Amino acid sequence: MITVLLSMSIFALIGAITPGPVNIIATSSGATFGFVRTLPHILGATISYTLIVFIVGAGLAQLLSNTPQVTEILKYLGSGFLLYMAYKIASARSDNNEIAEDSTPPIFIHGALCQGLNPKAWLVSMSGVSVFVMAQPETTTSFYLLAYTFISFVSCFVGISVWAVIGHLIKGLLAQPRRQILFNRVMGFLLSLTVLSILFEV
Repeated sequence: MITVLLSMSIFALIGAITPGPVNIIATSSGATFGFVRTLPHILGATISYTLIVFIVGAGLAQLLSNTPQVTEILKYLGSGFLLYMAYKIASARSDNNEIAEDSTPPIFIHGALCQGLNPKAWLVSMSGVSVFVMAQPETTTSFYLLAYTFISFVSCFVGISVWAVIGHLIKGLLAQPRRQILFNRVMGFLLSLTVLSILFEV
């Protein structure tokens, strides 16, 4: 049991902390608005992914496997939303006063949608559930599903928070408007690249 739980934790943390759309947005928001104001985005994405893991483990995995059209729909909906977020980041104001008055950090629903419309989040959750839950004896699957759901919540929150903290730490380096503009455009570009990976790899 300990070995399975440890493997779950490693898998979940690696999946959560590697670069991806949610983490790129968290870094950008952390650098622009600070860690505390990025928390709604972090919580939205974390709760969304936790729900994905649970409903996949509760039986949705089979439905998704049998209906690839659902994944296809998610791919295009998610790509459209992420491109919108990339535009918002790349076009964010650079002046500190303008940021305070005209811009807002990503809110809870933005984080939830970024995660919920990301087909890779569904595929990773299906992989984790298949390996760590469905492969266990039938009498223990409920326990392992709850364990994996909890571990996914903690790992996702920690993973996204790390990126938001990194953004917060470099905030001082972006005090000059030119640097802030460059940073925003780079982050918007990187987020756009993740959309290409979704469109051409999933």
